[in-house]
Amino acid sequence: MPVPKPMERKQAAYSNLVRIRFFHPRGLLHSLVDHLGSQLSGRIGGCRMRVTTVLGLEEGKDCIIVGTLYKHMKLKPSILDEYAKERSAIPLVKLHNFMHPDDHLILEDESGRVTLAGAIPPAAFVTGVVVALHGKETSAGNFLVEDVLEAGLPPQTALSSAAEDKYVVFVSGLSVGSDTFNPLQFQLLIDHVTGHLGDENEQSIASNIVRVVVAGNSVHVSPRFVNGQTVASKDQSRIAEPIKELDIMLTQLVASLPVDMMPGCHDPANFSLPQQPLHRCLFSGASTYNTFSSCSNPHQFELNSVQFLGTSGQNIDDLYKYSDAKDKLEFMERTLRWRHLAPTAPNSLGCYPYTDKDPFLVESCPHVYFVGNQDKYETRLLEGPEKQKVRLISIPRFSESGVAVMLNLRNLECSTLSFSTSFDA
Repeated sequence: MPVPKPMERKQAAYSNLVRIRFFHPRGLLHSLVDHLGSQLSGRIGGCRMRVTTVLGLEEGKDCIIVGTLYKHMKLKPSILDEYAKERSAIPLVKLHNFMHPDDHLILEDESGRVTLAGAIPPAAFVTGVVVALHGKETSAGNFLVEDVLEAGLPPQTALSSAAEDKYVVFVSGLSVGSDTFNPLQFQLLIDHVTGHLGDENEQSIASNIVRVVVAGNSVHVSPRFVNGQTVASKDQSRIAEPIKELDIMLTQLVASLPVDMMPGCHDPANFSLPQQPLHRCLFSGASTYNTFSSCSNPHQFELNSVQFLGTSGQNIDDLYKYSDAKDKLEFMERTLRWRHLAPTAPNSLGCYPYTDKDPFLVESCPHVYFVGNQDKYETRLLEGPEKQKVRLISIPRFSESGVAVMLNLRNLECSTLSFSTSFDA
C-alpha cells in the first residue's frame, strides 16, 4: 500500500498591529468642513459658509458647527435601575433595545450644548459620534439641521494582487463548557482545518488555510462561580475544566497552523475594552507552540498585505441596544464611516479611561472588518468614494450554528464551513 504524501501547508506573512491612535475626529472634521462649505456655497448663493461654536450661534443664520452627539433616551437604563432590580420582589422587564419615539439628539462642543432638529434621524446615531452639521438656529433655541457631515471611510492602502488562493478561517462563540457546546462539532472543524477530514480535494483546500482567528467567547463559566462570592474548594476545579478542554483542542490546531486567540465578554479577561490578551498560562499546551498568538480585542493584523480589523462583538451589540439599522452589517459600516469602533464607550460600553489617545479610532481603512458572536452569518463588500473596498463579515456563534467563516486572501471572497452532528432517521 502506498504511503500517503504528507500535506504541505501554505504560509502567509503576518504582522500584529498595535491599536493606539493619536488623532482626534474633531480635528479631522474641521479639515473637511472647508470641502463641505464649498459644496454648500453654491446652494445658498455663493457666500462663504461660517464655521462657529454652539455659543456663537445666531438665529436664522446659516452656519456649520462641529461637535459630539449626545442621545437623550427615555428608556436608557441607569445605575438606579440596577439597584431597584436587586431590591424589587417583582422582576423588572429587561429590554433588548432602548429606542423610544421621544429620543432626541444634542450636539456638544467646548462652548455649550444645543438640541438638534431637522435632517438628522436620532435612530441612526448614538452618543459619542463626532459630526459637522450645517443649519441654523431657530427661534425656539434649537439647531435645525440641513446637512450632516461624517468623517467618512478613512484612506486605504492599495491591495497587492495575489496569484494563489490562501484562506483565513474565522470562528467565534465556541462556549466550551456551556450547554450548547458540542465537542464533536468542534472536533470536526479541527479535523477539517488540519486536513484530517475529507477527500483529496478538501485536503488540498485545507492546506491553503494559513491562519485561524478565534473571535472571542471561547469558554463558558457558570454565572454562580463569577458572582463575586468565594468559591468552594470542591468547585474550583470545575471552573478550570472548560479552559483545560479548550486548551487540548487548541493544541491540535496550533500543531498544524497559526491561531489568533481573542478574548470576549464571557472569557476570563478584563471586562473593559480594549480587552487584553488572555494569559498564556491558561493554555499550557497550546502556548508551547510559537504558532499560538494570544491577541487583544479589538484585534488588528496584516496577512500578505491584507489588513484586518475585528472585534469579539461587544461594540456592535451595544450599538444594537441604542440605535436602529436593517442588519448588523449596517452597524459595522457606520463605525467605519464614523472612524470609531466603539463610539458608545464609555457612555454605555465599558472602556479603559484614556486622556490623550484613543485605541478605537480607525485611522486606516481595513480590507477586512469582522465582528464575532453574532446571531447569524452575513457578509457584504463595502465600497467607498475613494475606491476603498472593505469586506464586512458577521461571524455567528459556533456553539449555536456550527458555522465558521472562510475568507480567500486572493479576492476577499467569503464562504462558510458548516458542521452538523445531527443524523436523520
